[in-house]
Order: sequence, then C-alpha cells, then structure tokens
Amino acid sequence: MSQQENLTPMRARVNDEGVPPPPRFLLWLVIGAFVLLVIAAAAGLMLLQTGFSMAGILTVISRLLPIITLASIILVVIFRKRLPRALPLIVIGGWALLWLVGVGAFALYFRNNLAPGQRETVKSILPFMEMFAPPLPAADTSLPTPVLSDGGVSPEDLLSAPLSLGTPVPTNTPLPAEPTATPTLMPTTAPTDVVVTAQPTQQPTVPPTTAAIAPTAETNPVVAAADPAQPVRAAFKWLTGFRWVKQDWNNCGPANITMALSYYGWQESMDYAASYLRPDREDKNVSPSEMVAFVREQSQVRALTRIGGDMELLKQLINAGFPVVVETVLDAEAYDWIGHYETIVGYDDTAGAFYIYDSFIGTGENGLGRPDPYEKFDQNWQDFNRTFIVLYRPEEEATVARILGDRADVTRAAEIAAEKAQEEARANPNDAFAWYNLGSALTQLGQYENAANYFDVARRLNTLPWRLTLYTFDIFEAYFNSGRYDDVVALVDANLLNGGQYVEENYYWQGQVLAAQGNTTQAAASFRQALARNPRFAAAQSALDQLSA
Repeated sequence: MSQQENLTPMRARVNDEGVPPPPRFLLWLVIGAFVLLVIAAAAGLMLLQTGFSMAGILTVISRLLPIITLASIILVVIFRKRLPRALPLIVIGGWALLWLVGVGAFALYFRNNLAPGQRETVKSILPFMEMFAPPLPAADTSLPTPVLSDGGVSPEDLLSAPLSLGTPVPTNTPLPAEPTATPTLMPTTAPTDVVVTAQPTQQPTVPPTTAAIAPTAETNPVVAAADPAQPVRAAFKWLTGFRWVKQDWNNCGPANITMALSYYGWQESMDYAASYLRPDREDKNVSPSEMVAFVREQSQVRALTRIGGDMELLKQLINAGFPVVVETVLDAEAYDWIGHYETIVGYDDTAGAFYIYDSFIGTGENGLGRPDPYEKFDQNWQDFNRTFIVLYRPEEEATVARILGDRADVTRAAEIAAEKAQEEARANPNDAFAWYNLGSALTQLGQYENAANYFDVARRLNTLPWRLTLYTFDIFEAYFNSGRYDDVVALVDANLLNGGQYVEENYYWQGQVLAAQGNTTQAAASFRQALARNPRFAAAQSALDQLSA
C-alpha cells in the first residue's frame, strides 16, 4: 500500500468528526483573556496589601470581567461547529466555576482582610457586597459599664453637690488639649502680609425659605442679645461665598474645614486637608484641636475651638460674618449614632432654624444651606458638649474675642460647659450625655476624680453610643489621672474591637497605662503604634521620648 493510501483514511476520519482546527484569533483571544485576568488578580492583591485606593481598578475590573465572560461564551457558541464538541461546554462551565470561586474568595477577603474604608469603596461600586460585610455592634450597644464600688458616690450626691470650679494642677501628664493649638484671644493689630484672595458676600439675594425675606432695614429687624455686652443682631443672616465639598469615607472633618476656609478664598481640596489631618486613610476621628492646628499652620486664617457654646453665640458669630463649624451627630436616615462635623452658613429666627452646609447630605434648597430647626440642632450638638470652631482673619481677633465674651478664655469656657451640663443633669437625671459632658468639662479643668464619678454615672445609664469613645477622649484622661487603669483598659479594648484600631488615641492611652505599670517595652510599642497611625501625634512622640530619657 502506498503512502498516499495510508493518509487517505486519516483525512476521512478527521472530516467525518467535523473537527477542523479552531480559528487562530479565537485561540489567542482566550489565552490573552486569561493572561489579563491573572495579571489583574495579582495586581489587585498587591494594591490591596499596600493600602492603595482600589476604586479605579475595581471599577474597571467590574466592567471588563462581565464583558470578557460574555464575549468568550458568545464566540464559542458562534464558532461551535469549528471547535471540538466539548469546548463550548468546557468554556461555559469553566467561567461558571471561575465566577463561583472568585466571588466566594473575594467575599472572604472583603469580610476578613479589607479595612473599613476599603469595604466602603467596594460597596459604593458593588452594592450587593453589603451582605458580606462584618456586622457592626448593635445600634443600642453602649460603653462598657463600670462596677459601682461600695464607696462610690451616688448620682443624687453628685447632683446636690455644688460645682467646685477651678484649675488644679494635674499630677500626671494628660493628653495635650486645645490650648496647644489655640491661643487665648487678645486684641492684635493686623499683620502686613495677610492675603485674602476672595472677599465673601455676606447676604444672598434669594431667601432660603418662603418665611425668610431678603433683609432690609424694614424687613430684617434687629434682635437684642441676651447678654447686654453683646451687640444687637439681625433676625436672620446668611453668609455666602462657600464652596461646598462632598466628603468621602470618614472625611467630614477635612471636608468641613475646607468649606469653612473657602469662605476666605482657600483653593486647596479636601484631599489636601485629609493628607494633614488623616495620614492614615482609615482614621475614624479628627479632633477639633487638630483642625484648628491645620488652619493655623496651613493658611493665613486663624481658628479656635471651645466647648460649652450656645445657639445665641453661634448667631452672633454668623451675624458678624464668621463661619462656624460644629461637632455634632449625622442627621441622616438609615444610620445610627455617628459623629459628624457641619458648617453653619446662616440662621433665621423666623423659621427657627440654622442653615447648614453638610458635607454628607448637601446644601439644601437653592444651595443656601440645609435647614436644621433650633431644637433639633441643639439636641444633636449637646452630644459633643456643644463644641464649635470659629474661623477669622488675624485682624478680626478682637471682634471674635468680644463676641465670645467669657468663652474667649479656655478655662472659663470649660466652666460654662460644666454649669450647663449640671443644669441639664438636674433637669433630667437620665440624660447620659449631660453627665458625660460634665465629666468632660471637669476633665479639662483638671478635676479628674470628680470627672471620673460623673463618667461613671453616664456609663451606668447604658445609653451612651458605642462610637462615642472613638471621638472623645476626656474619659480616658480622667480615669488615667485618677489611677483607674482598669477602666482605661476596658474602654481601649472595647474600642479596638469596634474599629478603634484605626484611632491613634487608643494606643496612646494603652501606652500610658502600660508605662504607669512599669511595662516600658510594651508601652513604647503602643506609642509607636499611635505614631504609625498619625506621625503628627505630638503627645505620643513626647511620651515615647520620656520613656527613652
């Protein structure tokens, strides 16, 4: 039999099976798709491990991957007659298995390995991933409850006792407070090198509500201040010239300080402020003193922060043309208690509301501010001891001091806050925030043991939200300086289980307890961890230096 005769049956078998070679371009397309997927997966894992923002790459992958999947399935179906019979089934089954394994692996990584901010980024692009997120503490979860000792002071005794206001010298080193960032106001002359790039317009031409009429001498009556030392003010007032800033994850502090600075012509972005205020992208808290320090170091504007404000004071500041940022509670549906900053741009006594530029919610109707009724505003503001930040030009310092009155002095501001909190606790002994605010004010006055007693009452009411000690740290200072290290550790441990691993103050107070107990090695490690979260945290650096001295 000739060689030609031997080849003929083989050709016949190939033709009978109908399996000619697949198109070359399809082969390279499949190989290329899988190579791209492998590269994308490896790059994605590397980026996640380095903490890189994954919004861009995740958006691209979430769009390309379904396209590649569908395109390959469509192609194998179209060319199925020119492919091995099993190949279409292999491709479809392979993609199904790849999607099943990939989604499962990503869900596990999402739940167990991503930081909270990264999970929020994923959920903004892939909302269904919410079902795989780790559970948060229940909305009604409160702070750890202290055990009342036999010699403890009862709430009744605390309420009946008069406040002994003063400023004892602390015996231990407290966390540096606001005076390190904010000087006592004294009249000064204007510096010659101050540059303001834009002058804000003080009044809009369109009223924000139908009840508010554009101010004129006839339609905007003046209101006498409760304090005779304060000037009369308009019944309603708006400041314009703000640039609204939409915040992203945990960025209400940088967003609001950027908005407030924009009133004076500030051109930098929220990201610029965040790079200073939140070196760790996962940091859950920016304190008012940090925002004041940022303003003073990064701009030619000045700022100060005080506790114990009141609504009349805010109106006086707005009436005089000074933007104010307040620390309060996020007023949004579907969210439990979350700390938040807001920028006040106006008020209207006729409507009974402040007008807010909210970095999370928006600017309200006509962009003139979201109305917040006075009563509701003050209720939310109370949760943060009525803390406020006011911005002003250096040459306006004397005017701000006059409006602040006694609150121009940090000590007197804390005393006013303590007096108000005691009044509210007496009016409603079940108001946990009143007790907590009284403890905070007394801590700032150096009365640590008294403050600790008030904090005890607040905690035993079991109504304080679990996030509160992610934002406020006077309670740590009071317990530490009272020698109650177990209470400090209990609060730190609770925080570290609930997202506090991204808050540098937790490691600072953990280190303070360890140092006080003589464990200098672990104390140094805690202080270094605090500095790793925020290299600008001067208190941790000072504590670490003291250990090394």
